Amino acid sequence: MQELHYKPCIAACIITSLTGLALIINSMVYGKIPLFLLLNGDGGPWMDLFFHYWTYAGDGIWWLILLPLVWRFKKSLLPLYIAAFAFSTLFTQVPKKLIFPEMARPTKAIADLSQVHTVAGVELHHTNSFPSGHTATAFTLFLLAVLFFPRRRTVVIGFILAALVAYSRVYLAQHFPLDLGSGMLAAVLAVFCSVQVQRRLFTKAA
Repeated sequence: MQELHYKPCIAACIITSLTGLALIINSMVYGKIPLFLLLNGDGGPWMDLFFHYWTYAGDGIWWLILLPLVWRFKKSLLPLYIAAFAFSTLFTQVPKKLIFPEMARPTKAIADLSQVHTVAGVELHHTNSFPSGHTATAFTLFLLAVLFFPRRRTVVIGFILAALVAYSRVYLAQHFPLDLGSGMLAAVLAVFCSVQVQRRLFTKAA
């Protein structure tokens, strides 16, 4: 386990957890629809274009794209990587598909759609809102990156990039801030569970 760096990852987990909790608490206090409308402003054509494509950085396909790199450079941590994918998927898809399958997304929950900013060319979904899978994927990969590469800039830049993926889901009218917060907490929990899997395997191997 000498390849894992816990101190910077703990800091990143705390930052992620606090951000997620802040989104959840503000959604409950302020109301999830008003908070969504506050954050779902029209940033103009350049922001539309940026978030239209940046949101794909949270697609599940990235787990497959990055797998050869982990295999090549961090092969001993492959169980951690696979477990993180499994737990992240479990903690998002079970609530989304089995527990809250009909939870409405913004364009279904909000009656007056003239209040909602949407981006041309983006296919809008209407159910399976909670939690945000893109957010969970982006933050799980961010936390893994901190575990693998414990530089301060990994924490700072990684958090910003993951947060932009999360915000893209609100900007594109695909999720409420509440969904983002839960996705962030799911990422922290997924990484924690994955580290336990890696530790168990490492201990047995030793």
